[in-house]
Amino acid sequence: MKDIKPAIRLLIVFTFLCGGLYPAVVTALAQAVFPRQAAGSLLADAGGRPLGSALIGQNFAGKRYFWPRPSATSPFPYNPLASGGSNLGPTNPALFKQVEERIETLRGQGAARPFPADMVLASASGLDPHISPESAMLQVSRVAQARGLEVKKLARLVDAQVEGRVLGFLGEPRVNVLRLNLALDRLAAP
Repeated sequence: MKDIKPAIRLLIVFTFLCGGLYPAVVTALAQAVFPRQAAGSLLADAGGRPLGSALIGQNFAGKRYFWPRPSATSPFPYNPLASGGSNLGPTNPALFKQVEERIETLRGQGAARPFPADMVLASASGLDPHISPESAMLQVSRVAQARGLEVKKLARLVDAQVEGRVLGFLGEPRVNVLRLNLALDRLAAP
């Protein structure tokens, strides 16, 4: 019995420290130092209405928009609550079927081979907000035709949206699809 009282006191103290105080300090520090990121890196329209997060892929469909990388979340694409890879290995017939369907969709929209991997394979989280510059350029003709824009003008817009490597050497150049589509809407606005 004498061992139970100190154990309960320690449980209460560490619950307060680790479950209350520490998260509160880290949250306050994050909001003070990185306020935009701590708020979810939300992108807003001119009126301040949130349109989506720059960190989570959005489900753009139709010919008028650039398409993101396929999502592995189901049954609803880009669902952060279902984040996770499909766990389909490279020899899995279901993966081959998914890739073939995605290739047929791209071909049906007039895209020419070779197809960048990020246009036919989902990312590990299923929520990747970026595509490669090659994937964006692959879609320029389709989007330009759907919107009645010049291909060269749209290619320049894509080039302007390319984000370089982090710190100049980490990762690969990429294009945030939500930012690109918002810039596209501003470009095409009368």
